[in-house]
Amino acid sequence: MSSTSFRLSAHSGFIAVLIASILWGTTGTAASYAPNLSPLAIGAIAMGGGGLLQALLAHKDIRSHLPHIRAYFPLLLIGMVSVAIYPLAFYSSMHMAGITIGTVVSIGSAPLFTALLEKFFDKKALSGKWFISFVFGVAGVLLLSIGESHSQGSTNPIATDQKSIGIIFGLIAALTYSLYSWAAKKMIDRGVDSKASMGLIFGFGALILLPTLFFTGTNLFDEPVNLYVVGYMMLIPMFLGYLLFGYALKTISASTATTLTLFEPLVAALFAVLLVGEQLAPIGWLGMVLIFVCLAVLSKNN
Repeated sequence: MSSTSFRLSAHSGFIAVLIASILWGTTGTAASYAPNLSPLAIGAIAMGGGGLLQALLAHKDIRSHLPHIRAYFPLLLIGMVSVAIYPLAFYSSMHMAGITIGTVVSIGSAPLFTALLEKFFDKKALSGKWFISFVFGVAGVLLLSIGESHSQGSTNPIATDQKSIGIIFGLIAALTYSLYSWAAKKMIDRGVDSKASMGLIFGFGALILLPTLFFTGTNLFDEPVNLYVVGYMMLIPMFLGYLLFGYALKTISASTATTLTLFEPLVAALFAVLLVGEQLAPIGWLGMVLIFVCLAVLSKNN
């Protein structure tokens, strides 16, 4: 592949992750229309259902790779277990530590975990541009979350012990997100088609994740709006979003991809302000600027 073609491919991967982040950023607003449905149920059916759809879409590619599954089975195992754990840990973190802290810990620390996985297991050096973009991105997400928290006030303080457990769940969410992104990238680098890679990881992960609905989704059919919300989240953010993410992993590193997803909290905040009517303190708008600086630095690396 020529250097020009590689740059164009990397650029398309960059754009694909940003579009996926926009889709993921709508999930909080969508979930607000089903307030009586457990966040754990939303996460399980959205990610589980989206994973099954990815597996069905890629069934021909998956069949062609199954004879060689032993060569990449450890990566598949890591990916599928991580997919099953991630949404449960992420939503538990937001429930126990609050949306602000849960989001910052889960999304903000994921790029660091991914970079460490690449450094220690793939022997990839971390570039100065990545480090600078990571600092700007995490600072931006932190200020954005503080801006949301200050604008909404705090009427229900969270106990310190509960918050600490929520932070631990957030770190687990970040680690599992990093693990399935890294595992998918490794499988793609080993010659597994990107659709087959994502379909296998998310399909098997869904088989672990969906049974949790027996405990969390007892009121799923109580109101029609619940089905509309989970249907949208399953088809658009989770199915289409992760198809784009899988495409991007063909051309950019997992650490770059997860750093780009710091764009997601920015999109979520904008939708909350424009559609839900939430307010954002000035420090939150400064956070948005820093996230754009993060993206600008990364774009020069692609």
